[in-house]
Amino acid sequence: MAELLLITPPFTQLNTPYPATAYLKGYFNTLDIEIDQQDLGIEVIVALFSKKGLSQLFDVAAGFENPSENASRILNLRNAYLLTIEPVISFLQGKNTSLARQICTDPFLPQASRFDQLEEMDWAFGHMGVQDKAKHLATLYLEDLSDLIIECVDPHFGFSRYAERLGRSANSFDELHAQLQFAPSFIDEITLRLLDERMKKINPSVVGFSVPFPGNLYSAFRCAQFLKENYPATKIVMGGGFPNTELRDLKDPRVFSYFDFITLDDGERPMQLLLEHIRDGKKQPTLKRTFCLQDGEVTYINNATDPDVKQSAVGTPDYQGLPLDDYISVIEVANPMHSLWTDGRWNKLTMAHGCYWGKCTFCDISLDYIKIYEPIAAKKLVDRMEQLIEQTGFSGFHFVDEAAPPALMKELALEILRRELSVTWWTNIRFEKSFSLDLCLLLKASGCIAVSGGLEVASDRLLKLIDKGVTVAQVAQVTDHFTQAGIMVHAYLMYGYPTQTIQETIDSLEMVRQLFEQGTIQSGFWHQFAMTAHSPVGLNPEAFGVIPQQNEISFANNDVAFVDEAGIDHSIFSYGLKKSLYNYMHGVGFEWPVHEWFEEKMPPTSIDSDFIENAINQHEDLKIKPDAQVIWLGGSCHLGPSKKGKVKIEVHSITETINIKMLEPEGQWFLKQVENLRIDQPSIKMRMLKESFEEACGDFEPFWFSKPINQLRSIGLIVI
Repeated sequence: MAELLLITPPFTQLNTPYPATAYLKGYFNTLDIEIDQQDLGIEVIVALFSKKGLSQLFDVAAGFENPSENASRILNLRNAYLLTIEPVISFLQGKNTSLARQICTDPFLPQASRFDQLEEMDWAFGHMGVQDKAKHLATLYLEDLSDLIIECVDPHFGFSRYAERLGRSANSFDELHAQLQFAPSFIDEITLRLLDERMKKINPSVVGFSVPFPGNLYSAFRCAQFLKENYPATKIVMGGGFPNTELRDLKDPRVFSYFDFITLDDGERPMQLLLEHIRDGKKQPTLKRTFCLQDGEVTYINNATDPDVKQSAVGTPDYQGLPLDDYISVIEVANPMHSLWTDGRWNKLTMAHGCYWGKCTFCDISLDYIKIYEPIAAKKLVDRMEQLIEQTGFSGFHFVDEAAPPALMKELALEILRRELSVTWWTNIRFEKSFSLDLCLLLKASGCIAVSGGLEVASDRLLKLIDKGVTVAQVAQVTDHFTQAGIMVHAYLMYGYPTQTIQETIDSLEMVRQLFEQGTIQSGFWHQFAMTAHSPVGLNPEAFGVIPQQNEISFANNDVAFVDEAGIDHSIFSYGLKKSLYNYMHGVGFEWPVHEWFEEKMPPTSIDSDFIENAINQHEDLKIKPDAQVIWLGGSCHLGPSKKGKVKIEVHSITETINIKMLEPEGQWFLKQVENLRIDQPSIKMRMLKESFEEACGDFEPFWFSKPINQLRSIGLIVI
């Protein structure tokens, strides 16, 4: 029996496990401590969207008085939903792929209001294969059922999705506590039944809930309440992203009628010490970053001298115990980059703890998860990748960094290529000028398919105020490099930053329009600025021209309501920004003046219509860098026939044979060098290459900037 059961409460992602419990299990494996883990979110979804679960759902929904026309239609289609639900879920789990053609053929899926958008999306399906189109239709089918649940059964239900902002922090525990006094909802009953089954099976002495988001909080408390009533000897712990950011000022003792302990920040050492304390039962515990109740008072204990576990020692995430075959892939939007978050199975890893930049004024840079930067060696990372491939059978990786460091990404790519691993991966970055076209080509060769990064406000004045360390022109150049390399780009976009004017918001949209029109970004998402308590803006609001509207804090404290001294209601931009972006992501609407996307009268943009194009076309520095590494990623090279002092170099790529003409001595020299430039050979620096060429052939610079080398640069010769 496991000593510790780690649980992710409903709901996070549908397509892949949220990694926190797997990370902790990986660490406890290194200590030979047996733990179990449970993703209640996916278990509830699978139980709910089964023939039995859906039948029970319809029975409950049928008792709802005065349903809307849409809900009535779904209720009347009960038999059609019961007939199709299990085949559809099986298809979305990747177990029944042949169903795709049937899903795409009318009539098969029952249709309610979510399918009304199909007419305006028919043009988008031209870019989607049959499998993706079927996933999108099946997603609409599930969203129709979700609408029924929200209206007639449980208004709190919802699949994980983006939100404009999370809303104000629950500064008081009163509302959540009051909600928990009501009888469990239909969804709660499924959740608690599954929890009870697992508890009876493994009988853990400690249950830990990882609560990453506010959307997991209620279920965590509901489950803890059930455990207190039915398993009173079990100790109950909460950790994860929500307490790390929101519960640092916790004062309400009622919270500890549900949980015995709440830990903050990295969980490995706090949970290790907590388990030791629970085993020993000492009255004076030695704990790390842990809240508990002592003599009726909320007490924060951080008296342990043990340091946090180094990233090199945390072990490999372990997904054992999670139902990997049950996760479902959905496609909400017909956009290949956007679908990465909801489609496909991804092993999750971290290249570096924290953020190497750590300056953005909207970010929680005062908290350990951002400010403590600790990268992991590339060889260790690839060791973990190989272990996860063997463990899960999946070779897709999502590196969940705050911002992956370019230098480490380069070393990771080189190590993947040296080991000849066939993997697919993506991550979050800053749009650093370090991302040259050649570096992007190297990342692509190693399996990188996509990056996401913050363009934020797309205004140089505001980017400087944010201390982002980039300019709009730089972002344009870097995103162009990724796109040229075949790597998709998603941009996080922000509006409503303190002091942002109406003109700057319109100009920001124009920058985004041009980036999409030039094809340098393929996906994006707008969110309205939220002031957090632990960011530089939240810690020093007067310096940014905002007035916080703070309540007394006894429970959660993260999002802080505020008044911008500029006096602009930024919510008026929400619909226009999102509508325009939706069109841009599907390649249309570029000719529409940006100020006309809004219902209110707005000024036209002041940005030149060719700003992004000019930024992209700025010539790069052509200086030879002596210590840069030269690598040949291309195919095999052979010497062809010579004629009039020139030779033909045949380069065999995976798609074609390219013939490149060189002067005979230069061609002979290149063929001798090319095998030494491969990944598996010792590193060759540019100065070494220059010395070798000049010894054999003469002046290096005219040769390096010649047409033959430019051709080779386009098919696999890179300098990083």
